[in-house]
Amino acid sequence: MLARYAFSTVVGVIVTLSLLFIMQLLIATGQKALTEPRERLQLDFVRVKRNEQLNTQELVPEKPPKPPEVPPEAPPQSVDNIDPSAPKINVPAPEVSANTDIGGPGGMNIAEGDYLPIVRVAPVYPARALSRGLEGYVDMSFTVTTTGTVRDPIVVFSTSSLFERAAIRAVLKFKYKPRVVDGVPVDVPGVKTRITFKIED
Repeated sequence: MLARYAFSTVVGVIVTLSLLFIMQLLIATGQKALTEPRERLQLDFVRVKRNEQLNTQELVPEKPPKPPEVPPEAPPQSVDNIDPSAPKINVPAPEVSANTDIGGPGGMNIAEGDYLPIVRVAPVYPARALSRGLEGYVDMSFTVTTTGTVRDPIVVFSTSSLFERAAIRAVLKFKYKPRVVDGVPVDVPGVKTRITFKIED
């Protein structure tokens, strides 16, 4: 009887120790799993509609204006071969001009020793304005320097912004005889001019 009790006690102790060991192992494994950071998996979802149609617009660059056709030069004819009874045909060629009117403060009353315009360059007619048949003008203000060049051009008014850049480039090419006061060249600020853009038939 005593032997049975001793055997049961030994078995109970072994089972209890085994359970304690297993519980400790489970606790340690759970803490490690909780403390280790889990790798995050990021998923990007893109929704695609079936048979989705995209509205596309083709950008077509503007065509430059077509240059006027120049008729081929006719071979020179002798006076004897010209028929006096033949009708004469005059074909006017298209011309594009840019008129510049120069004026200074108080008009064009040029006094002795005052500045004088020497070179006035006509601007290049903007291609976009020419293709649209636009005409207009640009009022400019600038300074004539002691060397006769133009400085600080400013657009005072323009009928279209398409003409402003061409007007500024033209004004910067103007040349003047500088104003001389007591034998010393001086700057002349506030000189005004109007650059006119007109298509002549």
